[in-house]
Amino acid sequence: MPSKIRNSLLWIFDAFEREPDYLCKRMFGCDAAYLDGLLCLVAADRDKPFNGLLVCTSRERQAALIAEMPALRPHPVLGKWLYVTQEDPEFEATAQHLTGLVLARDPRVGVEPKPRKSGNAAGKSGKARGNSVLPK
Repeated sequence: MPSKIRNSLLWIFDAFEREPDYLCKRMFGCDAAYLDGLLCLVAADRDKPFNGLLVCTSRERQAALIAEMPALRPHPVLGKWLYVTQEDPEFEATAQHLTGLVLARDPRVGVEPKPRKSGNAAGKSGKARGNSVLPK
């Protein structure tokens, strides 16, 4: 049954509402913001270490973002992404700065989402658990 509890951090994504290519999706019990097909930010209103804002980026881009926003840290579980916890005194300012970067299409923020794998064991190939459908 879907959760009826609304993510208290969804206000962060309000800045994207007028963008035609904005999409908000649930992801692992959190909410993810996509813009122009890129996964940009994840608002996580859960227990530590998923209680803040995750910045979808690459390791190569982390240093530049941290230099600009010192509240950011590599996420303790998803180390390729950066993170600011809700408990940080700079949380709101950092979240607003990040939404500005996303809206400006800053290339340091946003990653291509990985394609979803089919949940069907047989898939579309006609194979199921190693059994071939090819004639012998």
